[in-house]
Amino acid sequence: MTARDPEECNRLFGECVNAGDLDGLLTLYEPECRVVRRDGTVATGHAEIREVLGRLVALRPAFQTRVVSVVSRDDLAVVYNDWTLSATPPGAPPIERSGKAMEVVRRQPDGSWRVAIDDPFARS
Repeated sequence: MTARDPEECNRLFGECVNAGDLDGLLTLYEPECRVVRRDGTVATGHAEIREVLGRLVALRPAFQTRVVSVVSRDDLAVVYNDWTLSATPPGAPPIERSGKAMEVVRRQPDGSWRVAIDDPFARS
């Protein structure tokens, strides 16, 4: 699964989350990418990010994302998006969350785009 432009990274992210496809999610990220956790700490690389995104996928949420704006230059882009999720974990109250995210995405040698830095709460 590859994104052909910066905005497509967000669309594919949402599709993977909604499908419960953790492996597909990881293909959207560079191997040494960074993801900012809710508490402000940073997960680095696929192993740590698998753990972070695995918790999200395990919720089996209904996830939506909307690109607000993209600022790009050559092989780099900053994608601003708003997202919402709702989930009902077994034996727990329903969850409703939203955020205003920012991702730095980079064009790869094959022309695809992958996330280098993901901060789901950057603008929240």
